[in-house]
Amino acid sequence: MSTYTRSTFARTDRSLMAQWWWTVDRWTIVAIVALIAFGSLMVMAASPAVAVRIGAESTHFIKRYFLVLPIALALMFTISLMSPRAIRLISFAGLAIGIVLLAYTLMNGIEIKGARRWIDLPGESIQPSEFVKPCFAVVSAWLFAQAKQRPGFPGNSIAIALYVLIVGLLIKQPDLGMTAVVSVVWFTQFFLAGLSLIWVVALMGAGVAGLAGAYVLLPHVATRINGFLDPQAGDSYQVDRSIDAFMNGGLWGRGPGEGTVKLSLPDAHADFVFAVAGEELGLIVCLIIVAIFAFIVLRGFSRLLQENNLYIVLAATGLLVQFGLQAIVNMASALHLMPTKGMTLPFISYGGSSLLALGLGMGMILALTRRRFGDGDA
Repeated sequence: MSTYTRSTFARTDRSLMAQWWWTVDRWTIVAIVALIAFGSLMVMAASPAVAVRIGAESTHFIKRYFLVLPIALALMFTISLMSPRAIRLISFAGLAIGIVLLAYTLMNGIEIKGARRWIDLPGESIQPSEFVKPCFAVVSAWLFAQAKQRPGFPGNSIAIALYVLIVGLLIKQPDLGMTAVVSVVWFTQFFLAGLSLIWVVALMGAGVAGLAGAYVLLPHVATRINGFLDPQAGDSYQVDRSIDAFMNGGLWGRGPGEGTVKLSLPDAHADFVFAVAGEELGLIVCLIIVAIFAFIVLRGFSRLLQENNLYIVLAATGLLVQFGLQAIVNMASALHLMPTKGMTLPFISYGGSSLLALGLGMGMILALTRRRFGDGDA
C-alpha cells in the first residue's frame, strides 16, 4: 500500500488528495480504524441480545450500525480535507442549527427515561446535542482567539453568552453528562486563551455550585450520586452486572460472542459496551483499547506543539479533550469509578447520532492538525 501511495501521490503533486495524504496524521487514522474495528466487533457481539430483548430482529442494531458507519467515515474524510477557515464556517452553521434543534427537542422531542434529547425522523432519531458539542468547541475557540488578538472584540462575552444558552438547554432536557463535558471543554479553552486566576477560581466555584444545585434540584442526579456513594441506596443493577462482566473475563476473556452478562444488561450495546468487551475480550484487550484512546489524544496534542495559530490550537485542543473525556466518562462509569452517565464510548458503542458526530469531530481534528505553513488558512 505504501509503495502504491508513493507512486500515486508524489510530494510534488499539488492535487487536493496528494496534499491531504502528505499533511494529514496517518497514525491517528490508523488508530481510529482500530477503534472502529473493535466497535464493529462489539456491536455484532453485544447488540443481538438487546435487540431480541426489546422484540426486534436480532440483527436490528447491527444493520443500523453498518448503515451509518460508511456515512460517518465519508463525513470524517470530507471534513479532514477542509481548511481551518472552512471548519470554522461549518461549525458556525452547525451550531446555529444545533441550538434551534436543542430548543425543538424541549417541545417536540422524544421522551426516553424521563429525558427529551432526541428528535424523531423517518426511520431514525437524532440527538442534536451530539452535533452541538464539536461545533461549539470550534466556535468558542475562534471567539476566544479573536478576543485575544483583536482588542475590543467581545469574543469572550459572546462565548460566555453561548455557553449559558447551550448549558441551559442541556440542563432543561435534562442531560447533565453532556453539560459536564461541554463545560470542561469550554473552561479548558478559556483557560488556555489566557483566563485570569480570579476567573479560574470563580468558574471552578460556579461548577461546584452547579453540581450541588443539580444534586438538590434534579432527583435523577441525586439518585445516581447516592447510588455511586452507597450501592445499597439505589438501583445499581447495571453497574453490578458490569463489574461481574470484568470479573468473568479475566485477562484474556471468554471469546467474542461467548459472554453471558450482555443477556441481562439493558444497555450492553451502548453505555456498557466496555463491560461486554471486558468479559469477551479480557483485560489485556481492554487496556489496548484504553491505550488507543490515549494515543489519539496525545498524538493530537503533539501535532499542536508546532502550531502558532491560536484559533487552531484552541479548537483542536477542545475537540481532543472532548474526545478523551467522553471515553474516560464511559469507561469509568462501567468500572464504577464514577456515577453512571448516558454517554457512548467513541466509535465502539452503538449510536447513530454519536457515530456521525464523531465522524464530524474527528474529521475536524484531522483537518486542524494537518501540517501547514503560514497562518494555516485560518
